[in-house]
Amino acid sequence: MKNMTLKAIAESCNGTLHQAGADLTKCAAGVVLDSRKVEKDFIFIATKGERVDGHDFIPQVMEKGALAVVCEKTPEDENIPYILVKDSFQALKDIAEYYRKQLHIKVVGITGSVGKTSTKEFIAGVLSQKYQVLKTEGNFNNEVGLPLTVLHIREEHEVAVLEMGISNFGEMHRLSKMAKPDICVMTNIGQCHLEFLGTREGILKAKSEIFDFANEKAAVFVNGDDDMLITVPERNGKKPVHFGLSEKNDVYATDVENRGLFGSEARVHVKNADGTEECFEVSVPLPGSHMVYNALAAAGVAKELGLSTEQIQAGIAAVKPVGGRSNIIRAEKYTLIDDCYNANPVSMEAAIDLLNMALTRKVAVLGDMFELGENSDALHERVGKYAVEKGVDMLLCAGGNSQFMYEAALKKKEEMLSSTKIHYFATREDLESVMESLLEEKDTVLIKASHGMGFDSVVKKLSQ
Repeated sequence: MKNMTLKAIAESCNGTLHQAGADLTKCAAGVVLDSRKVEKDFIFIATKGERVDGHDFIPQVMEKGALAVVCEKTPEDENIPYILVKDSFQALKDIAEYYRKQLHIKVVGITGSVGKTSTKEFIAGVLSQKYQVLKTEGNFNNEVGLPLTVLHIREEHEVAVLEMGISNFGEMHRLSKMAKPDICVMTNIGQCHLEFLGTREGILKAKSEIFDFANEKAAVFVNGDDDMLITVPERNGKKPVHFGLSEKNDVYATDVENRGLFGSEARVHVKNADGTEECFEVSVPLPGSHMVYNALAAAGVAKELGLSTEQIQAGIAAVKPVGGRSNIIRAEKYTLIDDCYNANPVSMEAAIDLLNMALTRKVAVLGDMFELGENSDALHERVGKYAVEKGVDMLLCAGGNSQFMYEAALKKKEEMLSSTKIHYFATREDLESVMESLLEEKDTVLIKASHGMGFDSVVKKLSQ
């Protein structure tokens, strides 16, 4: 890791270095919080969790060849190299910020209410056609995950694609300080995290903190079909690049052909600064119109970084779904839409729209959405109404908050004289005990709820 000596690391996090004979010129080979991931010459940051205290594992990591530990209290064996800090989690962020400054690499920062992960996959997949790319893995997009991702960057990497997730004001400011993005991508402004951010205007303000430490010459790509994001102003005389489905955008799609659950075909148009326009065909392998938006964002970023049309086409066509995020599973009895990673009203409605692309009987298995604040009941009601309005054949609601979804769906069914079958279960376990008796072979089944509902077990049961 470039310039990551013990002295530099200690200075970066305002720590007190106890070198105990360690080689102060040697650079760390890695930085981790998980003692199980320590390898020779790694730095282990000992943190205190609710159940486990990383300080208890200091002897083991030193036996594994750790270069040093960063800790909040003096180790029992003081005759080891360690850096004493006030707050290990803050030290993690400070070390990542320092390391980022040592790197000559393009960083793409992605934020937005929904679609961050799938957009990240499209952008990383396309850019990998030309560059060595590191991308955020799993849900490592917060104030712990992002610095760990930054610290995974190595000299062979040419581009880092970082997902940046927040739930409150100030968080993006701190993420931006560590990531220092050269390219900023904003997917949309929805209604998630209203409990902390209040309004969509508040969400836009919080997400816009990504610009606080972005490169002064950073290119900005925003969804031009989003009524909030079109208000994002130019920065340092550089206008944002708008992507979307309408021709007003700088990067847009026409001739979109829906292939159901198996994606879309589209013609991409890219307006150049000299007034010319490039056009080319793409095959988007993942279903839903929102995936076309992701492909457009990827095309725009790729053009910014000098990829050819052929590289963009190949990269988009090769994108694969992330588990738990609109992943289509062809099980023995059913076709499953596994979208149980997280949920808010916008993504719920998008998932229902995706379900409606199926050519078989359509079943929505929906659970609670968390962190919706004082509007939670009304937003659950909105999803229930939407499912009936869209004509799903069966709606199964599970969870305490989902009772509002269920009751609103019943009311909408009565108003519309709909044939939708609607069932409610107080818990996920209650749902799982009877759901297969309600399903028919060859059904297409959407499974979606906030991650804390544990709906991945529903997917597992129906996949057997």
